[in-house]
Amino acid sequence: MSESAVATADHNARNWDYPVPGRIRIGSDEHFKMLTQLLKATYNPYKPSVLNWPKLDPDTLQRITSLPIWDIAVQTEIKASMRIENYAKTIPNAALRQALQHMAGEESRHRDVLSRLVAAYDIPMQPEETYALPKDAEWGFMVTGYSECIDSFFAYGLFEMARRSGFFPIDLVETFEPVVQEEGRHILFFTNWIAWHKANMPLWRRPYFAVKTAAVWAFLIWERIGIARSVDGLEGADANFTMNGSKALSDEMDPAVLIDIALEEDKKRMAGYDQRLLRPTTMPRLARMARLFVRPKK
Repeated sequence: MSESAVATADHNARNWDYPVPGRIRIGSDEHFKMLTQLLKATYNPYKPSVLNWPKLDPDTLQRITSLPIWDIAVQTEIKASMRIENYAKTIPNAALRQALQHMAGEESRHRDVLSRLVAAYDIPMQPEETYALPKDAEWGFMVTGYSECIDSFFAYGLFEMARRSGFFPIDLVETFEPVVQEEGRHILFFTNWIAWHKANMPLWRRPYFAVKTAAVWAFLIWERIGIARSVDGLEGADANFTMNGSKALSDEMDPAVLIDIALEEDKKRMAGYDQRLLRPTTMPRLARMARLFVRPKK
């Protein structure tokens, strides 16, 4: 692709308005059309095979390759793709099924990007482990979706903080940028799917779904404090990805600054999409609350 084509694809991936004007009620048919068109309309056709992995000086190479996150990152993307594809198979509506399959394909492409990074910088990896899909496909998709809402929010801050500090060279940051933005689109899609799904389910099922949602959050919190590391096969990889990334950057990181940057990046990355789409709010709300008690380092 030419530089202008790359720039156009990047712009289109970050900016989109649903072409139907006027107010759109959450849960309506128009809301459904909007959310199912989102991912395809903002697709960035970059190819992992032609990404430009920059040559790193010895110190930077050692710093990047020693990060304890690459095995976890690859496993996380494998599981995400499998879970989403598994849930898509249960969906009778063609438009929603295709949107989910598109999302699963992008998660698979993230795995390809990470695999090529590993190969480019000769990063040692553990053999890939076998992952058993959960019996409840919807549960698996919800665990993936809410997990990405948590991890993407902190990844925005960590990624930008690493760029500003020079921990990641700017060329490497630019190579990874489409992947980071793509995750933002995924959690935007997931947030609107949750809202549409709840609005359209029978009244008798809503209390059960509320309990199920609470159980997913409880599971993710439990997972992230290290109590359930062995639950659900490789599930602990999700819990430890952001934590390990944070630990690796601990010398660079001021928690208060990280929260501020994450909030700033979250707002910036969501700004270009149709304002009638719901935004993820749980992590920004919790981060703003935590920031009241976190003082910047002196």
